[in-house]
Amino acid sequence: MNKFVGGLLGAGLLVASSLAAQAAETTIRISLQLPMKSHLGQNLLMFKDEVESKSKGAIEVQIYDSAQLFKDSEVPQAVGQGQIEAGVASLTRYVGDIPAVDIFYMPFLFNTEDLVRKATAPGSPVRAPLDAAIAKTGSKVLWWQAYGGNILLTKGAPLKGPADMKDKKARVFSKALGTWTETLGGGPTMISGSEQYLAYQRGTVDIGMTGISGVSARKLWEVMDTITRTNNADIEFIVVMNEDFFNGLPKDQQEIVTTAARNAEVAVRDYVSTMENDAFKEAADNGMTVYEPSAEEITAWREASQPVIDLWLKDAGPLGEEVYKAALSLGDGK
Repeated sequence: MNKFVGGLLGAGLLVASSLAAQAAETTIRISLQLPMKSHLGQNLLMFKDEVESKSKGAIEVQIYDSAQLFKDSEVPQAVGQGQIEAGVASLTRYVGDIPAVDIFYMPFLFNTEDLVRKATAPGSPVRAPLDAAIAKTGSKVLWWQAYGGNILLTKGAPLKGPADMKDKKARVFSKALGTWTETLGGGPTMISGSEQYLAYQRGTVDIGMTGISGVSARKLWEVMDTITRTNNADIEFIVVMNEDFFNGLPKDQQEIVTTAARNAEVAVRDYVSTMENDAFKEAADNGMTVYEPSAEEITAWREASQPVIDLWLKDAGPLGEEVYKAALSLGDGK
């Protein structure tokens, strides 16, 4: 290629790049640890489509899935410090700054869909104080993404009671789940969602913890063969945006983002209950055994787990006490 042709091509690329930059006044990059095919990824696509359509192309949303830019554990700091405009993180990733967020991982506190919906509704007495606390870290909560109840993964046999956790290594993704594991005599290991597959494949842990959608999205049936449906915790992800970035958007763009976020939240919450049923069937179709604990077994699990809540209340401060009382006021989850 001669220099003249090369120069023309280079100039053409610069012009194309300039035109693309002019087309979108605002670019929102979102970090996601899960694959795009996961329901959280598809939910982000819904948000992207509405924002870009309603803004008539003035806003471009770029989604970086599968932890391309940041791991789940890195998202709170990356978004809060403005390293990226937005990101998806497990709610529990804020536990270092806000211990009260672990209320959703208190054993069996939110063990029905009705209780979960009441607690996670925008402005609820459980959620609102947590959103306000997260805002103080530099991140605005755009919406909550439902992920479903926690399940336990094993090889060879289900876990029929707390005694089966004794002396077992377990993958956990929150401080509270780690405490729960220790309380029942097991050894917790914090492993990010994107690193689960290898951990199970290599035998790093004996027990896995995740939501059923994670089994489907990551094809965990290839490395684990049994699911125990304890539903001992409610797994929530949140989509956060850098507060300064959001405040710097024109008012019309703020409204577009906020409306699209609310629509995405309603859609993902409604989708999860149906998705869970389909995902359990898919897991079974791929050779996994799905074990449903009896009422007596759940009672044994709950009674053995109570010290976790007692310990958490000592560490969660006034905010923890506030949201715990609010949770109890929603109804009896037992």
